[in-house]
Amino acid sequence: MELRHLRYFVAVAQELHFGRAAARLQVAQPALSRQIRDLEEEMALRLFERNRRRVALTAAGAALLDEARSLLAHVERAVETARRAARGEHGLLRIGYVPAVIYTGLPEIVRAFRKRFPGVEVRLQEMNPATQVEALLAERVDVGFVRGPIHELALGRENVLEEPLVAALPSGHRLGGRKRLGLAMLAGEPFVLQARSRGPGFHDQILAICRGAGFSPRVVQEGSQTDALSLVASGAGVAIVPTSLRVLRRAGVVYRPLRERPMTQLAMVWRKDAALPVLHAFLQGVRRLGARGIRAERPRVRRSV
Repeated sequence: MELRHLRYFVAVAQELHFGRAAARLQVAQPALSRQIRDLEEEMALRLFERNRRRVALTAAGAALLDEARSLLAHVERAVETARRAARGEHGLLRIGYVPAVIYTGLPEIVRAFRKRFPGVEVRLQEMNPATQVEALLAERVDVGFVRGPIHELALGRENVLEEPLVAALPSGHRLGGRKRLGLAMLAGEPFVLQARSRGPGFHDQILAICRGAGFSPRVVQEGSQTDALSLVASGAGVAIVPTSLRVLRRAGVVYRPLRERPMTQLAMVWRKDAALPVLHAFLQGVRRLGARGIRAERPRVRRSV
């Protein structure tokens, strides 16, 4: 039995006239009659009572009609679901992100994507950059948001935000009264740094910035970027962090711009060989709306200093 047999049967059952059903299906009437006979022979049932004056459903035909309609409707839904999946409008998207991205517009990007593609299930998972790279290569996540360079040939990378780095100082620090700091002024200070195991790109960037200013930072403790703020608040040392972290308003921490205005990039990363339509729909959405969405948070961050 083929789906066309059921479609032909439903058309005849609805019209109760082979000529009208054939016209509706755009097939020749003899061909339609033959298909119905084939279906009856396959099922070993008589589905229609027909004579020269009328066509009527048998009890078996009436029972089959409801089931055939349901089956055809289910098939149509399945086909439409497949088409939507091929367009990136249906499926599952797994996103990895570093914590600070929450304060640079990722929620707005995801909300806009969900509104446009309500059939896509979006799962967000907080991960440090190193874990994101591992998860992307193992196909446990589909796209990630990280800071710093990613040296992995299998991954595509696209910067979606560039923002200044700022100095984070404990409240009452001797440099806290200055409106702006030069990087060299931090030489000799105890430093709190993001652990390299959590994000080698950002870790190495901070070291390179300090060396460019003529000193190597004296690192006393390491952790995540948000851990770093807690450590700064405790008086453990100073840190250099993305300006977007100021929105946290961590008690015991003051932020000061750096004269050299070093910049950090937030990048979107994904597997180059990924053929997932929903991923490519998301990438296009970020390219179209993401830059605006991410930067929308920045004016509020500046006012909160």
